[in-house]
Amino acid sequence: MTGAGSQGGVSTRVLTLPNVLSALRLVGVPVFLWAILSRHDALALVLLMVSGLTDWLDGKIARAWGLESRLGQLLDPVADRLYIASTLLGLAWRDILPWWVVVVLFAREAFMGVVVLIAKRHGWVGLPVHFAGKAATFNLLYAFPLLLLADGTGPVARIAEPVGWGFAWWGITLYWLAGVLYAMQLRRLLAHERAVPA
Repeated sequence: MTGAGSQGGVSTRVLTLPNVLSALRLVGVPVFLWAILSRHDALALVLLMVSGLTDWLDGKIARAWGLESRLGQLLDPVADRLYIASTLLGLAWRDILPWWVVVVLFAREAFMGVVVLIAKRHGWVGLPVHFAGKAATFNLLYAFPLLLLADGTGPVARIAEPVGWGFAWWGITLYWLAGVLYAMQLRRLLAHERAVPA
């Protein structure tokens, strides 16, 4: 976390390639939701794969070319969460995914909302992207298209189901692990704040 107003070397540029990729992912969310609910599974699969690819690319490009920006730090997790939420709801609506998975992952989002709220009350903004959180997102973005493929018949569906659930379990576990790590980081910062005289 950084103090309020601190940029920590992160640029304030808006028009960068990573930001454009994140924005395109955001635009794709309603299209994806329409595709999965109307059973255009081929389009939904393509959008999920493109989302996963651009999620990896925007971070890679930002770090390699020094294009990390404050806007990118906001857009990237928002796009991730919207894709995850829309995919969860779409797959659960289609009975491909049990509703308890939706509840578990949405509970983690509520937990993180409390962590972020406490952090902001103490003047800390911009939770750093944690490796466990990114790994969780990658696992879930791999799991979802595989579980969608598993809704069919034939050998591809039979292979996709166990592999998809493997990615899903890793994603769920890492998603909550990242939340706990953020909470522990916040606890250390609060302890340090209390220890330092005003």
